[in-house]
Formats: sequence, C-alpha cells, structure tokens
Amino acid sequence: MSLTVNALLRADLQDFAGYKSARSEALTGAVWLNANESAWANAGDAGGQLRRYPQPQPQALCARLAELYGVAPAQLLVGRGSDEGIDLLLRAFCLPGQGKVVLAPPVFGMYAVCARLHGAQVVEVPLRDGAAGLCADLAALGDAALAQGASLLFLCTPGNPSGELLALAEVAALAQRLRGRCLVIVDEAYLEYAEAPSAASLLAAHDNIAVLRTLSKAHALAGARVGCVLGSPALIAALRRCQVPYPIPEPVVEAALRSLQPAAVAASRAQVRDACALREQVRDALQGLPQVRRVYPSAGNFVLARFFDADAVFAALLAAGVVVRDMRALPQLGDALRISIGTAAECGRLFAALGAAVEVSP
Repeated sequence: MSLTVNALLRADLQDFAGYKSARSEALTGAVWLNANESAWANAGDAGGQLRRYPQPQPQALCARLAELYGVAPAQLLVGRGSDEGIDLLLRAFCLPGQGKVVLAPPVFGMYAVCARLHGAQVVEVPLRDGAAGLCADLAALGDAALAQGASLLFLCTPGNPSGELLALAEVAALAQRLRGRCLVIVDEAYLEYAEAPSAASLLAAHDNIAVLRTLSKAHALAGARVGCVLGSPALIAALRRCQVPYPIPEPVVEAALRSLQPAAVAASRAQVRDACALREQVRDALQGLPQVRRVYPSAGNFVLARFFDADAVFAALLAAGVVVRDMRALPQLGDALRISIGTAAECGRLFAALGAAVEVSP
C-alpha cells in the first residue's frame, strides 16, 4: 500500500473487503447458476444478453481508457461519470461527520454536495479575481489543507466555471508538499479543450494525486455517464472496495467502446478543435458588446462573462429560447452567466438574442 493511502484511508476500511459479487470471481463455465439471474431473456431484449450482470470493471473498456489516458489498467477505476469518483473518494478517505475537504470556490458544485452529504466539513479558499482571471491560490490551498488536517483537496483544471488552466509544475509542488497528509484530486473534465498535458503524468512520482476524467464532454457521451479515476494501484484498489457491484451497464460499455474506436476518437478531436475556435470567436464578440462587463479567458468548452444587468440578459436569452447557465447564486458571481460553446448556428442565435449582429463561422 502506498504511503498516502496507508496514511489517509479510513482506519475502519483498512481491512474492508467490500462486497464480492458473483461476477467478481474469475470463474469459467458453460452453465451459469451463481448470480440468481433470470434463466429466460426479457421479451424486449432481442439479443438476450441483458439478463446477465455486467463485469464490475469491464476489462475491454478499462483497457481502452487506460490506453487513452496513458496509464496502466491497474491505475484506473471506471464508474458513473466523474460524480461517482468524487463520491468514492469521500467515502474512502473521510470519516462520516469528521472528514475535511478543501475547495476553491466558485467551482464545480458536486465537490461540496458530496462532502456535505457525507458529513465532511468544507474548507473554502476562494478563487482570486484579478487581471489574469479567476485563479486558484495553490499555496493558500495547501496552507488550509495542512492547518485544517484535510484529507482531500479538489482542483479543477480547466476550472468550471473559471476556465483557468493550472500549471502541472505547480500541481506537482502542491502534491509534494502534502504527501502523506492530503490527497490532491485533479478534475480534468475539460482538459481536451485545453490541449494540455494531464496530471496523470505525475502519478508515478506522487502517490497522493488522483485524476478525474470523463467521456461526457469532449467525447460527447454525457448521456452514457462514463468517467474514471486515475491513481496509484493502491488507491484504485481501495476505491473498488467502496464501489457498488455493477456500476456500468452493458449497453453503456458497448456504446463507449464504439465511441473510443480510432476513427471516432479522431472525429471527437476534430470537434474539440472546432469548439476551441468557436470559443475564441464567442469571447471576442462578447467583449465588444455594451451589456458585457467582463469576459474571462477560458481553456474549457464554455465562456464565463459578467454583465451590467445579468437579470435582463438572462431573461432576454430565455425569451429567445437560448438557455445558458445562471451563475448568479455562486459566491463572487452575482452578475455572471456561463455560456457553453454550441455549434456556429447556435452561437449565432445567442448573439441574435443579445441584439448583436455577430458573424460566427464554423
């Protein structure tokens, strides 16, 4: 077991084996009578395969994802989107009602939601709003983790909704400072849009880093709910013991494997390049509008903007059938809206609803 997992894994889970499902045993046979499945297929299941439970960790999908993200299969746990990874990390490394996690709000809300549902205390080190944008203070985050005895520290890069891309060298320095004391979780849901290296490259040198990846964004599989945690084999083994028996349905596995074929991946990368080009057009166009106070730089597939009258802008967009993300309830963002990058035609409708004659090309 790694230094960090040995130090931070809940004491009551050190010898916890988890649930051993019928499919978790490496058994072979022609007649399967070990899982209490129906012996007869459902009339609506043409192939008759869905009466069987899926593999707890589908080997073919895990192998393909490990190849995609540049890790060994033993360093990867697949689950129901990044959300399940967040929940599993809380379960494994925070005692209910006693654990502490460090966040840099405004940031993806599921970190705090999962923490509070688990009874963990949320320690906030807000993003700093300056000339470079909304930026995380990694030194202050490290200070807070050490001072509060937190076991988890969440980073989002590119940040949601900030759009900030963190430097890997700074993430590595933070992890080194917190080694054996705190696990640094790096959420890379939007990394493909940044065309930047992954924190997965730091795993060999830092056993207290875990990386979250998803197929929801750049691979256009949000409805399939496929994500994974990357980390040391010891960390992945600990999370597997906390996971439900069959997290990924067989039809989802098949859809994900089809979408990870080389041709499909190449097409997704082309779409990401298109989205990045459109993102810059949208940013430039927004900055020229009189109702816009500020537009932040973004390395994701979205743009965060402040408006002089965000209420009126949000209402006008809705009236025109254009739905954007209302950020006004978040700290520091009382005048802000987050705009996902759509197709060129959708971006054109956005600007038409804003009363601007803006040409957006694909």
